Amino acid sequence: MARPIKPRKISFVPKIRYFVPHGKREIEEIELKIEELEAMRLKDIENLSQEECAKKMNVSRQTFQLIIDEARKKVAMALTSGKAINIQGGNYTFNICRYKCIDCGKEFDRAYEKNITTCPECDSEKIACIQMKGCCMKSCKRRKCKDV
Repeated sequence: MARPIKPRKISFVPKIRYFVPHGKREIEEIELKIEELEAMRLKDIENLSQEECAKKMNVSRQTFQLIIDEARKKVAMALTSGKAINIQGGNYTFNICRYKCIDCGKEFDRAYEKNITTCPECDSEKIACIQMKGCCMKSCKRRKCKDV
């Protein structure tokens, strides 16, 4: 059984998400995922190293390389074949939050958008945010987060 894909951390979503070659009416399109665009932005626009990009996206270097290779392939296909680029979807988050189980002491990361209710190790409901600064705003409103 394959491992579930963990969300890629992004910090940019474009306002314009659809690009069409000039003069085309009915057109095929290629879907570029939000995290694929983020990979190209970090590497090709911000000129970060592969290691820095992977760290910013909260993935391994190998996973980052797979993401950016797929993104570049899609953009090249769209440009050379006269296809539209539709930027949408994917498996991404704007923030990764750090939690700790009060019962077993396990620390774990989860996407900000996910509603964390139990520890993945012991299923305890006594979990707390341990990274309150600029991250887990909705989780940190829980009183027990402030006790850790």
